[in-house]
Amino acid sequence: MIIAMAGITRKARRTFSLSRESLDYLEKLQKAKRHRSISSLLDELIRRQQEANDMRAISASISSYYDSLNEEQAAEQRAWGQFAESQWSNED
Repeated sequence: MIIAMAGITRKARRTFSLSRESLDYLEKLQKAKRHRSISSLLDELIRRQQEANDMRAISASISSYYDSLNEEQAAEQRAWGQFAESQWSNED
């Protein structure tokens, strides 16, 4: 039976060749952010990039939805938005 521990992720070892400039940058960033390793820094950079990509995709999807509404549907959405805002401002 395998018990998963919280916060522990299986890692896979890979070898990459980077320019000296990229390595210098990663080393400086590692020190500045006080990461225990360049690998953990790269994990964080990749995770942040994935999150940014996900947010852009969500934003594009929302924009596409609202762009597809006809004028009547858009007016209804604006009315619901105004109603929600009025409820938040009444909480004080």
